[in-house]
Amino acid sequence: MMSKVHLIFILWLLNTVLLVAQDQEFLRGKVLDKNTGEPVVFATVRILGKAKGVITNMDGGFRLPLEFREAGESIAITSMGYTKKEYGLQQLSPSDINIIYLEAGVLELSEAVVKAKGKRFRNLNAKQIVQKAIDAIPNNYPATSFSLVGYYRDYQYKDSTYLNLNEGIFEVFDQGFDQLDDSNTESLIYQWSTNTDFPQDSSARQSYNYKSLSKVIEKARLDAHGGNEFRILRIHDAIRNFNVGSYDFIGTMKTDFTKNHYFLRGADTTKDGNELYTIKFWIFFPNYRANGTIYISKFDFAIHRLEYTMYDEKKKGDDKKRNKHGHFQKPIFDITTEYNSQDGNMYLNYISFHNTFILNVPPVFRVDDYAVDFDEQCFTVEYNTRPLEELAMDLKNYDVEFKNRRVKIRTIKRLKNKIYLIPALIDEKKYEIFGEILDAVKKEKDLNELVSIKVSNVRDTLGNLVNKWTAPEYEQYREFFVQEVKPDNRAPFDGLFMDKAMPLFGEQPMDEPANGDYYWMNTPLKKSIN
Repeated sequence: MMSKVHLIFILWLLNTVLLVAQDQEFLRGKVLDKNTGEPVVFATVRILGKAKGVITNMDGGFRLPLEFREAGESIAITSMGYTKKEYGLQQLSPSDINIIYLEAGVLELSEAVVKAKGKRFRNLNAKQIVQKAIDAIPNNYPATSFSLVGYYRDYQYKDSTYLNLNEGIFEVFDQGFDQLDDSNTESLIYQWSTNTDFPQDSSARQSYNYKSLSKVIEKARLDAHGGNEFRILRIHDAIRNFNVGSYDFIGTMKTDFTKNHYFLRGADTTKDGNELYTIKFWIFFPNYRANGTIYISKFDFAIHRLEYTMYDEKKKGDDKKRNKHGHFQKPIFDITTEYNSQDGNMYLNYISFHNTFILNVPPVFRVDDYAVDFDEQCFTVEYNTRPLEELAMDLKNYDVEFKNRRVKIRTIKRLKNKIYLIPALIDEKKYEIFGEILDAVKKEKDLNELVSIKVSNVRDTLGNLVNKWTAPEYEQYREFFVQEVKPDNRAPFDGLFMDKAMPLFGEQPMDEPANGDYYWMNTPLKKSIN
């Protein structure tokens, strides 16, 4: 017995040492707003002089391999509306979580004019600015092949806990914005795993199913696309898919976006020294409303970021607080897409797609069988597990009807999980009713047309209510954060590409980065999202 205890302790100790060693391979930081102390979500952290970097998590956190610190590298941190900040990694602790503050850099509202390249000033309203940005997509985004290497993750979130965290390193080979993304883009998987440091929930991991309704998004439909969450994420990049349908109510961005929404000019802002228009937009329907913001360059009309939230007009948020758009409606989904400029073109920096979903979970405590006992001339109810005695033996919790007329129950008997409901009938009436039921059985008729038995308010010994379906709500996230952009890079002819029609946790092929390039997982801390 003692040797077994020692073995368990040694295994625990080795596992703990391994986890600490893995964490010590990385420098950790957290980016916060200097004025509010709130996390700066999705800030870009780049290694100066290199093409690599990461995006901060929901808590503002990030991690970088310690080798960059040991090599004396520096980082630049940028985010929409903040002043760029640079740090030498030698200034940061290799073991503690480094807190980095960004200062706001919002511009004052300027005249409603824009200066396009080589053209004189013209007055444009908010809608015209947006349309001009859409028209400029073919000029501002690459029309030739390129690739993006990045950190992808998908996970659920419930009760302040991350669930089913899957993460990996992917390289996306895009043939250019003049080609359809879903049919022409290929991806290589360099790393992919389920992070077992986080809790697992097999029910929440299943694909969306609108036939059985086992997993659905309320008031929205999300096609499963083979259960491949990465494919689902890319389809929801409305900028990349500007000439095909993406999601409601953007539709096809090229033709539908400006027709479907109202627009209002907000305060101009900055991003890494670039002046940007802030255009707010919205649309209302009887059952839905959508709010969003689009950030557009004042220089060349390139779209730097698109934020879009769909709300349920009929439901309020659970916390009863105003949401980020100033009202109380419950969000259905939320998508944020950001692009950065490199070598004269705009490339994806990150995309985050968040939605809520419902799991329809069958009853834990249920009635397995309703029947008629001809020998005892009574009705029976059989539960799947032992019911609570006082509730199971309460006449008020049973309702029996014959030909839509209530049958009074005189007494109840119980044998283990089975309840016998003995009717209060005179013999003549009893023989008539059970004789007619027996005749229906012999003629193979549907007994439900004659007899109805309903049970209510009965619980099992653990407190579960009989036949009670539950519908817990979860948060779902899919996110891709680009670590390196490779302009003019084509897909290899012999690449082991991802099967887009299969789930990521299926039999997907794995490959290795060319030239031994190194990328890393920006795994979130195991704590609640702020």
